[in-house]
Amino acid sequence: MERLVKSRDDAPDGFFAAEAAGLGWLAAAGGARTVEVLDSGPTRIVLERVETVRPTAAAAEEFGAALAATHDAGAPAFGSPPPGWTGDIFIGRRTQPARPKATWGTFYAAQRVEPFLAPAIAAGNLSASGAEVVRRACALIAAGAFDDDDAPARLHGDLWAGNVLWSPDGVVLIDPAAHGGHRETDLAMLALFGCPFLDRILAAYDRRHPLTAGWRERVPLHQLHPLAVHAAGHGPAYGDELVDAAERTLALR
Repeated sequence: MERLVKSRDDAPDGFFAAEAAGLGWLAAAGGARTVEVLDSGPTRIVLERVETVRPTAAAAEEFGAALAATHDAGAPAFGSPPPGWTGDIFIGRRTQPARPKATWGTFYAAQRVEPFLAPAIAAGNLSASGAEVVRRACALIAAGAFDDDDAPARLHGDLWAGNVLWSPDGVVLIDPAAHGGHRETDLAMLALFGCPFLDRILAAYDRRHPLTAGWRERVPLHQLHPLAVHAAGHGPAYGDELVDAAERTLALR
């Protein structure tokens, strides 16, 4: 098996261990395939090398159904980290909390959106007035306005197209920020940055696990997290998109 070594001499404690734990937890769901971890240590992780091919509609449909199965495998609570892991997890190079909560809204607002507002302001990518709009949306979310009966899903947590590899045997997922969350958050991240055959993925997902009515209208709500992360370090355009998503979230109620 060909190997891929990812290394980082300045990796914070647990950086690669958290990735390995997340990949193992997602793989244990028996749904979407994840890259195999061959070894890991404080400053590196060794993975199988995945051969990539052109995406196909058939592979997209298989992935959609498999992703629903991964989500359905569940998590102990919203915000739960992978089993055996405690403390913060990582999205890209940034840390984010992973503290279990009983309700989705309290978890999502406090642990997935608000932590990135101060860095976005400090970077000059989010204005104080824009941050206030986002905080108003967070207050609505934390109050339970969007909580539902859906149990905590087993999320990839950083499911943009760059972490979806199309192999000869179908989709392989890499680089997770795995935790317990709402299934619509993974799907909204796929939509945010685009993914080949997204309509096929979503249709197959919905056949395997029917999505709750109104899910399309809630996409901006679930895009608050990735937009906040990007506003913290990738330019003011993401700050503008974050405020727009917050305004659209507020308009839902």
